[in-house]
Formats: sequence, C-alpha cells, structure tokens
Amino acid sequence: MSIEVEAEIRTSPGRRRSVATRRVQPRAGMVRFVVGPDGRLVPDVLERLPGRGLWLEARRDLLVERKTQKALARSGARMDDPAGLAEEVAGALERRCLDLLGLAKRGRQAVAGYEKVKEALARGKVALLFVARDAGRDARTAFHRLPPGTRRVVAFDRAQQGRALGREDAVFVAVLRGRLARKLERELVRLAGFREVEMIPAPGGEGEAEEANGT
Repeated sequence: MSIEVEAEIRTSPGRRRSVATRRVQPRAGMVRFVVGPDGRLVPDVLERLPGRGLWLEARRDLLVERKTQKALARSGARMDDPAGLAEEVAGALERRCLDLLGLAKRGRQAVAGYEKVKEALARGKVALLFVARDAGRDARTAFHRLPPGTRRVVAFDRAQQGRALGREDAVFVAVLRGRLARKLERELVRLAGFREVEMIPAPGGEGEAEEANGT
C-alpha cells in the first residue's frame, strides 16, 4: 500500500480499502469481514467482531468472483462457498434492516397502517415509505404522490414487516426522518447489492433521510 493511501485511510475513518479492488471508498457501501479461527471468512455486518477487518464492496457479483477469492486468500482468508457466503451476507443485512425497522417503531419513529401512514406523509415527516412486495395492486399503486425527500421502498413482504413491528402483518410502514432512518437507508443500500430492493425517490427530491425538526 502506498504512503498516500495509508495516510488517506488514517485520516478518513469513514473510508476503507477494498480487498478486491484496492480502492479506498466510503465504508457505508461496504461490508466488513473477519477471519475466523478456522481461516474461514465471516461476515460482520454490525462491524463489531474482534480481529483485523477485511472490507469488500457490498456487491454479490464481486464477492463470488474468482479474483476476489484470490485476493482474500492472500490476506489469509478462506472462502469455501462464495454463493453460500453471499446468501449469508444477504440474510444478515436483511435481519439488520428489519431490526432497525422494529427499533424505529419502538422509538415512535415509525408508523404502520394506511391511515397512520397517510397522516405522516401529510405532515411531510416521512423519510422511507415501505410497501410490502406482496401487496395487492391497489396497495402497490397507493401513495404515488410522495412529498419531496421521501423514498418508496419495496424490500420485504407484509409478514416480515409485521413481525418487525410486533404485529401480524404490515402492508405500509412509514419511517420518520431522523438518525434511525439514515441508518436504515444505509443498510437498505447495502442489501440492494445482494438482492432486489426498490428504493424510489419522490419526484423533485432525492429522498435523503434528513433529521426530524431540523436537529
């Protein structure tokens, strides 16, 4: 690694160097891995496991490439089943998103149900509008005139969204603007690198999850 790259990583805690591409880039779009005691590569989506981290872009196609396996082997990691590991990462990121959705509900930063979501949208406080991917045609076409700054998200089915919120099902879930919404959006972007996730911004706005009440 060059002196310039080493200095960039030291002075930019939000950036990491990809083992596969050797590029330094924002960690928000990457996944951390560590090497287990048996040499196997272990995903660490929460970025908490001990040991030296190996970072890769959050992309299924990159993870299963032969050149990535060779790069990891040079770092002392073994990847016996790249496709299986990609599924493991996707599952971990999915659970992370649903956990954050439940946390938002418990913190009164998320509401569910047509009427409550409609009211939240009218107040202009919604960062992410989740619509169940198995919703009926009428539900899938509801709320198409979203306020600027809101993203429509289709990522989970109604049962998954319901379980995250402690209810039987949930077709519509609105996450209010704030810190949790920004965290959730980051995880959704990473998840989209491993399986299909729709994140559509409202016309006239980028859908960024801004802090509620300007704080």
